[in-house]
Amino acid sequence: MQRSKINKIILEADAFIRRLGYVLPPFADWPPERIRSAQAAIIRERGLGWDITDFGSNKFEEIGLFLFTVRNGLLSDLNKGHGMLYAEKIMISRKDQVTPMHRHNLKAEDITNRGGGDLVLQLFASDTQGQIDRSATLSVNLDGVKQTLPAGGKLLLKPGSSVTLLPYVWHSFWAERADCMIGEVSTVNDDNTDNIFDIPRARFANIDEDIEP
Repeated sequence: MQRSKINKIILEADAFIRRLGYVLPPFADWPPERIRSAQAAIIRERGLGWDITDFGSNKFEEIGLFLFTVRNGLLSDLNKGHGMLYAEKIMISRKDQVTPMHRHNLKAEDITNRGGGDLVLQLFASDTQGQIDRSATLSVNLDGVKQTLPAGGKLLLKPGSSVTLLPYVWHSFWAERADCMIGEVSTVNDDNTDNIFDIPRARFANIDEDIEP
């Protein structure tokens, strides 16, 4: 992805988020040199901030996702069982833009439609090898109520609705009707190692630095 395109996506996303009544934390507006400074050591260590990805597809409008990591703990704390064991993200799925099928080994997450269009999730259970089980039913908590779905079943989340996804639940999602703002609250998030795709993909975009960030 070209940096110029990422810069434009960031500006559009920030405006969309504000229209829906959410304000990003102060470091969202820090210039790159401040993010590189000693003051921002924790921000860098924990992977906070802007994250625009096309999953290596070079087709952001079709396969991609906007994310902003608001807070994140450490895997070392998670392994110890105490400390900051949680993470939070704000995401935007554009209308008909797909986040590819994937699962996590460690991360449990609540996905909430925070406004805009409808959010559709397609879900599969894992088999004993951790691969997609295309025949097994699975159960998830939808707004605190157990829902059982067939393999590949789809959930429609209207604004305000949420679903809890435990580790090893395969999921893909996209927005229908309009762009959708998504809230994610989870256990510690490690995007470097804890995203397993059904088809091998890059988690982060390859960036062509055509202009300054």
